[in-house]
Amino acid sequence: MAFSSSSPTTAAPVPGTADSDGRSAWDLHGGARPVALRVLPASPAAVPALRRFAREAARGWHLDDAVVDRLLLVVSELATNAVLHSGSQDVALLIEHDGADLTVEVRDWGRWRSRLLPRHVPPGGDPVGRGLELVRRSSSRWLVRACADGTRVLACLTVSAAAAMAG
Repeated sequence: MAFSSSSPTTAAPVPGTADSDGRSAWDLHGGARPVALRVLPASPAAVPALRRFAREAARGWHLDDAVVDRLLLVVSELATNAVLHSGSQDVALLIEHDGADLTVEVRDWGRWRSRLLPRHVPPGGDPVGRGLELVRRSSSRWLVRACADGTRVLACLTVSAAAAMAG
C-alpha cells in the first residue's frame, strides 16, 4: 500500500483519535484489507502519538503481543528518523494488514540529507544510529524510497506463520 492522491472508497474516523487541533486518524476500507492512516506535524510529540495510534490499530486487529512489539519498534524508529532528519512539516504513518503481514509505511515531505559529520556518540557510549538496523531485523523485508518530494520507508512484518500459509 502506498500513499496516493486518490481518496479511498470509504473512510471513517478512528474513535478517540481526534487531536486538539482537530486532526483525526482514519481507518480506511477501500478494499478487503484494513488500513490505518495518521498524519501529524513532524515534532518530537509525533513519535509517541504515532506509536499509540499503531498500538490501537493493532488491538483492533487482534494482533498478538510479539507482533505489536515489533510494530511499535518499527514505528518508533521510522517516525523518529522522519522527525529528526527530514526537515518535513508533517510525518505520516500508514499501516495495512492483509492477514499474513503488516505493511508499515512512514512518509515525510522533506529532503534526503546525507550525513555531513561523523555520528556523535553521547557520553557513556549509549547506542545511537541503529534504528534502521532494528527495522531491518524486525521486518521480513523493507525499503527506502527517497525522491524530490520526500522519503517513504516501508517495512513488512509477518503476523504469523499460520496466517502467511493460509493467505
